[in-house]
Amino acid sequence: MSQNMHVEEVRWHGRGGQGAVLGASILGSAAALYEGRYATSFPSFGAERRGAPVQAFTRIADRAIRTRSQIYHPTKVIVLDDTLFGVVDITAGIPAGASVLVNTSKSVPELSLPASIKVVTLDASAIAREIIGVAIVNTTMLGALAGATALVSLDAVKRAIADALPEKVAKRNIAAAEAAYEKVR
Repeated sequence: MSQNMHVEEVRWHGRGGQGAVLGASILGSAAALYEGRYATSFPSFGAERRGAPVQAFTRIADRAIRTRSQIYHPTKVIVLDDTLFGVVDITAGIPAGASVLVNTSKSVPELSLPASIKVVTLDASAIAREIIGVAIVNTTMLGALAGATALVSLDAVKRAIADALPEKVAKRNIAAAEAAYEKVR
């Protein structure tokens, strides 16, 4: 990557079946299709089964992205399942000043994360269960990401969700994203 190019690198942590890979893809679409930036998204998993730890990545830049490597120093981290703490090193490679969004009912101090990173917590599971009907939180966390950071706009997230999901399902997922956005602003 050129030193002059602004790049945001997002690492997603979830479990198989929780939607980390789709979330990373929707985020890339939101940035590329609706905000005129460049984006790549990709998963990192082997032959994992449902429930096994999974990582996915989204890289967003203001110019063409030529780097295809895994993301080792993310500027944003999204944790879909707080039971991954202790199983996966969520903070690996995170530089000071990075943002970590965690789906949890715990408070920030209970997570014992370094003070050098910005931590946002949200009970996305409760929002998703109430609005979507299931605790799949990828789109809910995208709304939280839009509300807690300037990475993407809520409008871009909503449009990308509408593109990625069938209409009936998309409406509930958009509503969950909007609820999360309002909760973290």
